[in-house]
Amino acid sequence: MSTDRIANPIQMEVFSNRLLAIAEDMGSILIRSSFSSNIKERKDCSTAIFDAKGRLITQADHIPIHLGAMIGAVEAILRRYNLTDMKPGDAFIANDPYLAGGSHLPDISIITPVHHDGEVKFFAGNIAHHADVGGKTPGSTSGVSRSIFEEGIRLPVIRIARAGEIDQDLLELIAWNTRDPEERLLDLQTQIGTNVRGGAMLVQLVDRMGWPAVGQAIEDILTYTRRRLRNRIEALPDGVYRFERAMDDDGFPGEPVPIVCTATIAGETLSLDFAGSGPQARGAINLPDSALKASVYYCVKAVLDPGLMPNQGIIDPILISAPEDSIVNPRAPAAVAGRAVTSNRLCGAIFGALYQALPAERAMASCNDSTSAVSISGWHGERQATYIYPESMGGGAGAFADRDGMDAIHVHTVNSTNLPAEALELEYPLLLEEYCLVPDSGGAGRHRGGLGMARQIRIRNDNTTFSARSDAHIIAAPGVYGGLASNVTRIVRNIGTDHEEILHSKAAGLNLAAGEIIRVETLGGGGYGDPSERPNEMIARDIREGKVSEAAARRDYGAQKVDLALEMAVSGQRGDLAGV
Repeated sequence: MSTDRIANPIQMEVFSNRLLAIAEDMGSILIRSSFSSNIKERKDCSTAIFDAKGRLITQADHIPIHLGAMIGAVEAILRRYNLTDMKPGDAFIANDPYLAGGSHLPDISIITPVHHDGEVKFFAGNIAHHADVGGKTPGSTSGVSRSIFEEGIRLPVIRIARAGEIDQDLLELIAWNTRDPEERLLDLQTQIGTNVRGGAMLVQLVDRMGWPAVGQAIEDILTYTRRRLRNRIEALPDGVYRFERAMDDDGFPGEPVPIVCTATIAGETLSLDFAGSGPQARGAINLPDSALKASVYYCVKAVLDPGLMPNQGIIDPILISAPEDSIVNPRAPAAVAGRAVTSNRLCGAIFGALYQALPAERAMASCNDSTSAVSISGWHGERQATYIYPESMGGGAGAFADRDGMDAIHVHTVNSTNLPAEALELEYPLLLEEYCLVPDSGGAGRHRGGLGMARQIRIRNDNTTFSARSDAHIIAAPGVYGGLASNVTRIVRNIGTDHEEILHSKAAGLNLAAGEIIRVETLGGGGYGDPSERPNEMIARDIREGKVSEAAARRDYGAQKVDLALEMAVSGQRGDLAGV
């Protein structure tokens, strides 16, 4: 079987899209069939297919950070079990970052071997973020946890189904160690069933094509992807490129924690070294190995070749180095619940390093490089059960050389949707009072950074618990080529009242009474280019649409430029009316 040439390019392309369609279909089944709003509404889940060697063949377009955890789970399975020990209908469960390649405990992977003619040919995999897996704080994602033992139930690789029969004892053991066992039971069974469907589609594909053709097509798509990425790397100028971002703190108030990426390009090889990054964090923002790798793979694909097939071919040409006992390579039992915050900041550092090797017109200012996530929990009277409402919020994207940054969007490794207001108020005793853009949050420039978002929630019951895992409350998103920085994030309790309180980014376990308010306002993206070069009509439009206040425009663009922009806008409006 050829591994150094592409035997049939047409068959390779068709086969790759067939596999991707199967992975996407698995994702649709998982989303449509799940019980919890975090999976069925926010789509906080992913699916992928691996070959019997554990190589990634394709991943559906869902959550980038999930990729590393599924790779880690498959690798852990292959370390522990021989392929001959796996029977049709078996399925494995895992979530632990240190024992099974996970990224944090709420993300639970289900991996299912797929047999054809008595041999394992594939693994069907999916992963879903469960709203709670136990631990000290509802939601299992507290940013101030000091060890993984505070974060929930730890699952090494365990066989949860044997020959098609789910181990109900194990399933209930997991579920009853969480705050909403009904959700866990239903969602985990859905995950297991999703892989059964994916496996059936893979078997049908092999039956139709024959294994020799399928095996060759797998080698072809990996060879093509690997070669294409190496060509992209080789086209860049050799050199060493360094960029640094920073976390506000390490989970507890203190000094900023640097996140440093040094990218070395030498021919067709790309090395990413994170030496210089801060020490292992006291809080739960450490980035485990699987999340580090997933972040790297996403960044390289996004910057160098967004259309690249998502498979093992992306992984092979990249060398990764991270210092031990650091925030990007922690030692067990360091807490990792808030790893997505650090992952996004790390992506900002990688983007900044790689963009230095690209022409200025392809560069991008820093994005919000964060995710502001909250967990609200309490008693649900109608269900007679504890509810946990998780939500992660994006912010503004960085500006480009030819356009403003996008407003209110998740960036980098978090790609979940928002929970619609109707679903939120239907499923939880909460009231969404406001959901809007944050004016003046994007950095000024020739092109302006995208705006952050605000989400304001009123609590309706006493004894409600609130926790946050956020960042960028102190350090903004920088601009590029003269562009200005964004604003910063803030979380406010009881805004506009005599009891208004600015909360720390990792506030955890706060007890709220009925009528209290939580408001989250996220940061925007950095600006691109000198603000003096921004066209007057774009300044006038920003002011007219309420995206930039007149006061902020005068501060960032100059009073004279703003006066002229507003005068032109008024004249233009009169002209339009005169022509009617």
